Amino acid sequence: MLADKRILLIIGGGIAAYKSLELIRLLRKAGAAVTPVLTKAGAEFVTPLSVSALAGEKVYTQLFDLTDEAEMGHIQLSRLADLLVVAPATADLMAKMAQGRADDLASTLLLATDTPVLVAPAMNVRMWQHPATQRNIKALQGDGVRFIGPDEGEMACGEYGPGRMAEPAAILDAIQRALTAGPLVGKHVLVTSGPTHEPIDPVRYIANRSSGAQGTAIAAALRDLGARVTFVTGPATVPPPQGVQVVRVETARAMLAAVEAALPADAAVMAAAVADWRVAEESQSKIKKVAGAALPVLSFAENPDILKTVAQSLTHRPRLVVGFAAETDDVLAHAQAKLARKGCDWIVANDVSPETGIMGGAENAVTLISAAGSEAWPRLPKDEVARRLAQRIAAALG
Repeated sequence: MLADKRILLIIGGGIAAYKSLELIRLLRKAGAAVTPVLTKAGAEFVTPLSVSALAGEKVYTQLFDLTDEAEMGHIQLSRLADLLVVAPATADLMAKMAQGRADDLASTLLLATDTPVLVAPAMNVRMWQHPATQRNIKALQGDGVRFIGPDEGEMACGEYGPGRMAEPAAILDAIQRALTAGPLVGKHVLVTSGPTHEPIDPVRYIANRSSGAQGTAIAAALRDLGARVTFVTGPATVPPPQGVQVVRVETARAMLAAVEAALPADAAVMAAAVADWRVAEESQSKIKKVAGAALPVLSFAENPDILKTVAQSLTHRPRLVVGFAAETDDVLAHAQAKLARKGCDWIVANDVSPETGIMGGAENAVTLISAAGSEAWPRLPKDEVARRLAQRIAAALG
């Protein structure tokens, strides 16, 4: 799978560094040659001897090593690789990358290279969520750096949340994708997915039956074609795909803010089932049921129209905006009207009547509608619908 490919693997300092040993084993098994670079902090968690034994090559650690400079200068070292992989990528190492610092061998290699870079972040959840780290991530993505993970789960420090380094098998998949030129390489695609939850009080909310399966499949299909994907998801039951930037939100207003923060993008696929209304005045305390009292009355306010906002943006409108129309009757008529009303380029329409089993199910039957007309697709697994749509997007973006 990776025969004749050379991976320069930079191992940062963190408890997740132990996973880099398994990653080396998987890379070698797939046929790749691995040139390991171990940071000073990384050597606190794994030894140069163990890394070298698995890689079958010398481990590079020092920027000012006269022997290494005579045999292979650090500039050449970074440019002989087909891909630079940073795993684990700590908050400090990503900050150096974003700021263009070069004060050790790892950061110098990353600054001196013209080779694609893939990073697998690993850090405490608070560090991952800190605004400074998020700014650095956005800067690195703007520079074309690819990301895999982090995963969500329990960490060595005892906290729970996003920040766990992706598993070695997932990083291997991301490496294979990064080394396969796809039609969407260099393109940024924004995908929204899942339902939104609009709170009534601290324990109740308004929602819908969207599982997020179709949006997740679309994000994965776009990723597989080489796109950098920003995946803005409501509280879906289907987990987000690996290898995309995941932004989790709850409400329609939070989703709009996340979408606007993710722009500009080359394309936007608005697959989320956003609630049209919210409770105008959310109760700050649980609404109690009192015997003999009148039933509570809820007043509603209209939520922002995210698809229309993106499609009619005067400053950051993507070249291609794709909306979704989930209907229960007069599907095509409603979808065509939505296309004109929102100002998007395409509408993916489907019938989500209960008897279809599509809402929350594993299959979908859609009609792709544009100014050129409509095209009905047969009922297919949602992954196949996503693959077809991703290929159409790639063709449209050229």
